[in-house]
Amino acid sequence: MGTGSGPVGRLLGWLLGSLGWEPYQEWPAGRSRRLGETYVVVERSSALRPGAGHDRMRPGLNHPAFRARGRAAVDALAQEAPAHGWAPLFPERHPYAGGLGHYALYLEDADGFEAEVVAG
Repeated sequence: MGTGSGPVGRLLGWLLGSLGWEPYQEWPAGRSRRLGETYVVVERSSALRPGAGHDRMRPGLNHPAFRARGRAAVDALAQEAPAHGWAPLFPERHPYAGGLGHYALYLEDADGFEAEVVAG
């Protein structure tokens, strides 16, 4: 899913591909991936504001959450993620950082973009 627009497209491409999302559309500034009837678009706008990087603590998108095929899939992604540019968030509380009944992996890239993967 790399768009040449930076790491978010490449990182999400790996993560979504690992979760079974297939390449769907492609254009010079973006890509999409699809799972069933749902698709996700990653695109770099030509009208970016200087210095206005992503900050999940500001208003707007905090993080997307995706469903994995079970605990083993979450555990496998936790092992593979660092090699693909993702760092675990809340590693001391993994896999229950979201609570005891919520088996999940929270990841962050170098730009502060967060993604959550929940065991289905």
